[in-house]
Amino acid sequence: MKELEYSNNKNGEIISSLHNENRSARAFRSKKEEKRYWILLIALIVLGILFSYGLLVYNNPVPVDSPSFIPVARRRMVALVTMVIAVICQSLSTVAFQSITNNRVITPSLLGFEALYSTIHTSTMFFFGANAFISFRGIGSFVFQVVIMVLMCLILYGWLLSGKYGNLQLMLLVGVIIGTGLKSLSSFMRRLLAPSEFDILQAKLFGSVNNAASEYFPIAIPIVIVAAILILAYSKKLNVLSLGKDVCTSLGVNHQSNIIYTLILVSVLMSISTALVGPLTFYGFLVATLSYQVVPTYDHRYVFPMALAIGFLILTGSYFFMYHVFNAQGVVSVIIEMFGGITFLIVLLRKGTL
Repeated sequence: MKELEYSNNKNGEIISSLHNENRSARAFRSKKEEKRYWILLIALIVLGILFSYGLLVYNNPVPVDSPSFIPVARRRMVALVTMVIAVICQSLSTVAFQSITNNRVITPSLLGFEALYSTIHTSTMFFFGANAFISFRGIGSFVFQVVIMVLMCLILYGWLLSGKYGNLQLMLLVGVIIGTGLKSLSSFMRRLLAPSEFDILQAKLFGSVNNAASEYFPIAIPIVIVAAILILAYSKKLNVLSLGKDVCTSLGVNHQSNIIYTLILVSVLMSISTALVGPLTFYGFLVATLSYQVVPTYDHRYVFPMALAIGFLILTGSYFFMYHVFNAQGVVSVIIEMFGGITFLIVLLRKGTL
């Protein structure tokens, strides 16, 4: 009997020790997972850099040692910098937005950024004509679009996340309704345009790095850097916010104020991206979903870098193959949105609910 009791105690200690080895307060469950994460992150960064180098020098008609090479590379550099800005804005804002809403299916596009962007440009063409639309460029138009988008979101947050409302789901629902209404208004105005005006407008409404200009960078880059640093520094707080309102309250975290703070940063990043590049509805969702699949941790300190690496690789790789392999420059954003939409449907069908 004593031997049997000793055997049972020994087996219990072994099982208990095995359970304790699997439990950890660290971001990764094991050193093997952490090592795999860093290897994958470095590999993705290297591939993104290689595609960036290819976008700058591959298929360049001017030799590298020629004086004319620098102006050509500078024009390509504008597109590359635009990609970096779009990647930072879309990746960080989508991951942060999904964390505070505790939903990995929705995107910040629900707040109506793309719809407002489409309405601004369609209204310009509809009321003022093609000449005014073509001249609606420069720093003034860029700042105007960003300010309008941010103000719309701030009004939405101030109205629906304070006072007697304080309901995040209600805010998302109102955002969807506003976006749907603006899209319907834009669609109605586009139907009344002349065919030539419609073609000019449609080219602008496709998300593309060619929509950006280097004159926007002195305004866009500092804002994006500040907002990105604030979100990255907020990673630990996002870990708590992603657990829900009840857990935040029990841990002494003011859920409502932190949600509003995060949404403000998300609105700034999304406004910059949309005004600079155009609508990229499913791109951020694609990046965030792939990041969740390959990162074996909940910690945003590791999710954010992986999202940036994946987003940069997707954008640079897509433009490289479409520009230099398939010679289909105008369909890059369409392909990205198509794959993003397919990924959205797959995730939605697997989850069975929003």
